[in-house]
Amino acid sequence: MPASRADQLRLVLSRLGAPGAVLVAALLVDLLIISAVGFDGIGPNGSELWLLPGIAGLTACALVAPTRPARSAWAGSAVLVASSGLIAGADAASYTALLHQITFSETVAGLALLYHCVRALTVLDALFAASALVVSTLIAVATRAGFVFGVPANQTVFTGMALLVITVVAGMMGRGPTTTRRSPVGTLLRGQWPVVGLLAGALFLELMYLSSAAPDAAVVLVLSLAGAVGALTAVRDPARAVLVFTAVVLATTVLVRMFGGHGFYPTTGGLPFGQVASGVVVVVVLVRQSPPRRAGALIGVMSAVVAVAAVVNGTAGYTEALRPLFVGALLLLGIAVAFGMFLRARDSERTRMVATAVSDAQTAERMALARELHDVVAHHVTGIVVQAQAMRAVAEQDPRVVVDALGQIERAGTEAMTAMRRLVRSMRGEAPAGAGEFSEQATTDLAADLHRLVETGNHGVPTEIDLDLPPDLPPEVARSALRLVQESLTNVGKHAEGVTRAVVAAHARGGELSLEVRDDGTGQRARPEEDSGYGLIGMRERVELLRGRLSAGPSAEGGWAVRAWLPIEGDTDRRDGQ
Repeated sequence: MPASRADQLRLVLSRLGAPGAVLVAALLVDLLIISAVGFDGIGPNGSELWLLPGIAGLTACALVAPTRPARSAWAGSAVLVASSGLIAGADAASYTALLHQITFSETVAGLALLYHCVRALTVLDALFAASALVVSTLIAVATRAGFVFGVPANQTVFTGMALLVITVVAGMMGRGPTTTRRSPVGTLLRGQWPVVGLLAGALFLELMYLSSAAPDAAVVLVLSLAGAVGALTAVRDPARAVLVFTAVVLATTVLVRMFGGHGFYPTTGGLPFGQVASGVVVVVVLVRQSPPRRAGALIGVMSAVVAVAAVVNGTAGYTEALRPLFVGALLLLGIAVAFGMFLRARDSERTRMVATAVSDAQTAERMALARELHDVVAHHVTGIVVQAQAMRAVAEQDPRVVVDALGQIERAGTEAMTAMRRLVRSMRGEAPAGAGEFSEQATTDLAADLHRLVETGNHGVPTEIDLDLPPDLPPEVARSALRLVQESLTNVGKHAEGVTRAVVAAHARGGELSLEVRDDGTGQRARPEEDSGYGLIGMRERVELLRGRLSAGPSAEGGWAVRAWLPIEGDTDRRDGQ
């Protein structure tokens, strides 16, 4: 059960994709901030918890937005207004980094709602939905009370307008059918939602930190964004990602020194949270994809650059913290390397599994074609051999028999060539694999196919037929039954001695198809050395695939008998469900 729940959680998260990962990251950052400031002794304890209902409601609306954009947008607007009234009534403290008094989760959820409305709705409906979201945001900013941390109102208006324009443009670019259109960015982000979530969470924390720092320090955020983009492209070019990371770290070090370096990210050696997360991602990708020697060299370069940045930033008054910084950096590097080695080992195991699965599929296909070739072509060739032997034996006594035998030989040869062409077409991909002469009809009327098989008489032995079959046999059962009878009659013609009559019986009783092919011969001729003898092997393989039973040997009444029992329901259904 724990594994099953983990698989279900992984499936839900993978369906969210990169946008959902950003939303989850924003939610986690909000929860971290609220839990930290909710009981910090400033103001009533736990007052910030009144932010949670609005955060949860808007997050739920954003998750539903891909399937119901209009309803989600209007519901999200109502939730935002109601949450603002609740916060104002409870005199709760709000915080901000991008939009005044609007949390990270609410900002990301609102942008997601706006994007899906612009992308999926008509122009008029999208305009009304977007207006509702903008108006509700303005009402929330004006209504919410409490402590205000962050950017001034004019910067909030500028940031809000910029986010609005970017989201609308992105939604318009996503309009229309997308099945045949794959943007490079979408292709790059597809499957990297855990990395997107990690980087987004680190950037949200950095944004929260910079909102209370000097305004000029916000320039560092641009460098952190560049580092995050480089980390996302590491899966395509790890060396380029290392170059971007080192350039970003060196540029950030210069800016930190320009700002004075006092109290600027002291816990991470002067490196912003987003750049730390980017470095971890790049190290993981290097260990996972690059050869060990090259990965070690590039990681050494990254470590040296980070060490230089920590030492330079430490001279601003945090030199005593270099030792714990070194220990923490070493621990974080070890975790990244270990995780990269785990992913590398998993990739190798997955590659081996895929190679094994491909090899097994190829082997199964070869075995199926070999059985089809033996069952179909050998049947007709056996008829030719039997007719030729009979013609040679009676030609001197009755030359007229030669004409009839030649006609039968010609017909059997033509049928053999037709069956061979069908098999060749199936192997070339022009027909379903294993679609031989009788297999296509076997899925519709097994009784008619058995009658046709007996009436052709290519095996050279008079045959009686006794059938009691339902009209709705499963196709795989009917096909295998026809092949079993065909191979059994072929063996009668090839190996039975003194045979004058053969009997084919097929009955469906008690959820099973019972098959019997017997002759009245006096024995079995020994197989020539060049005879492959794969007929009985192929029959056993067919029966085992259907979870049936097979017996072949001398009959109590004399002669040779082949009996098979194939499940029609029961075991076949269980096999299909596995």
